[in-house]
Amino acid sequence: MVWRVIPFTNSSASENMAMDEAIFRVNQREDSLPTLRIYRWCPPSISLGYFQKIRDEVDVAACNRYHVDIVRRPTGGKAVLHENDLTYAVIAKEHNPLFTPDILGTYRIISGCIADSLSELGIYAEMSVDSRTSGDDSLKAVCFSSPSHFELLVNKRKICGSAQVRSRGVFLQHGSILLDFDPVKTCALLAPRKGDRERQIEKLRESVTSVYEQTGGEISVEKICHVLQRGFEKKLGIELVEGSLTGEEEALMTRLIKDKYTNNTWNMEGRGASHGY
Repeated sequence: MVWRVIPFTNSSASENMAMDEAIFRVNQREDSLPTLRIYRWCPPSISLGYFQKIRDEVDVAACNRYHVDIVRRPTGGKAVLHENDLTYAVIAKEHNPLFTPDILGTYRIISGCIADSLSELGIYAEMSVDSRTSGDDSLKAVCFSSPSHFELLVNKRKICGSAQVRSRGVFLQHGSILLDFDPVKTCALLAPRKGDRERQIEKLRESVTSVYEQTGGEISVEKICHVLQRGFEKKLGIELVEGSLTGEEEALMTRLIKDKYTNNTWNMEGRGASHGY
C-alpha cells in the first residue's frame, strides 16, 4: 500500500494547522492517499486542543513576552508548547484496513509505529495502559503533565502525546515527540493559575522526558525524520512516496490561513467560531 509523505517543513502555526486541516477536509470529499507529515514550528508556538478555554489555561501575556504564537488545533487534547519537538500528522480513512475503526485502536497502532522508530535510536518506550491525571489541578491544561491511553512513556515519563479528530469517514491524528523539554518555560506559559511554581516545575520534570535526554545528546532532525518514516513503513507494511499538496489542498490551505488560523476569534474562542469548511 502506498502512502504520501509531505516533505519536512519548519512553518508557522497557522501554516501547519491549515495544511493538516486542508488535507483532512479534501480527503473527506475524495479518495485520497493516506498522508504522513512530520514538521516543526517557527516561531515557537502553543497549540490548544479543540475544546480548551484559552483564558483559563494559557498565560497570553507571557506568550506575548516570549514571542510565542497561539493557535487552536482541529484535534482535541491539551495544550502543547512546540519549540523543541517534532510534530507528526496522520490523515487517513477511518475504514483503512491498517487501522481499527475506533479512536483508541488507532492511537495504539500509530503509537506502535512511533515506539518502533524510537527503539532504533536506543529509546525503549512503552504504551500507557490507562489515562492518569497529574494530581495537580494547575497543570491540567498541559499535554505532557499526564499520559492518556496508548501514549508513549519511557520509564513512566511521557515522551510523546497525541490527539485526534474524526469526521465524515476520515481521521486526523496529531502527535508531539519531545526532542528536548523546558519545564520552567512550560509552566510560565501553560500554568497561569497561582500555585507552588517550584513544585509544578518539579512535577513536570519528574513526569516528562525527551529524545535528547534519553540519548545523551542531540540527533539531527533529518535522522529522526528518516527513522520515523522507516518505522511507519515497517510497522504498517506500507511504502511512503514523497508528494506535494494537490491544487485543491493548496487552495483550501490558503483560505484556512486567511479566514481561520490567523483569526483570533477561532484561536481564542474555538468551536463557537464557524467557518463552514
